[in-house]
Amino acid sequence: MAYQILSSIFQRYNSDLSVAQSHGMATAMLCVNRHSDAINWLHEIFEAHEQPIEEDKAQIVNLFEQTRNLLDPDDSLFEFDLFLPENVNLSEKAITLANWCEGFLWGIGCSQSKADWQRETNEILRDMVAFTKLDNEVEDDNDDDEAALTQIHEYLRAAVLIIRDELSSDSNN
Repeated sequence: MAYQILSSIFQRYNSDLSVAQSHGMATAMLCVNRHSDAINWLHEIFEAHEQPIEEDKAQIVNLFEQTRNLLDPDDSLFEFDLFLPENVNLSEKAITLANWCEGFLWGIGCSQSKADWQRETNEILRDMVAFTKLDNEVEDDNDDDEAALTQIHEYLRAAVLIIRDELSSDSNN
């Protein structure tokens, strides 16, 4: 599924959220409750706007369902990845990583009212807050910036697994 295709759908319906933010939100919702409903997620994405036609809605819901499958705790392989655009400059990568974190934090806040998470989860969520402030003034030819963004991306992939395991075991989903 191409990021650009979904991005054009989001733009067509004037969503206030980017695809990265929406995927972060979906990921958080599914970490809290693996049985979360894609329709509720769609409502959050397009709440103040025209709802997508069925063909477009199907593509968006497909992203949600693929994310659900990749987050399945019974699957021994962890193939989940952040849904971000490919072949973009480092500045755009920084922006979309920050947007993904914003969406994840929003999704956690809407789906989970618990405030006494394990220490590791609290640290991860604080890190995500910091990542929302990523400097988008990175240099495209700077290997250090590229390595840092790659490390953040991999950290977030692992962090999702930790949060999913804690929250899904707490709620017995």
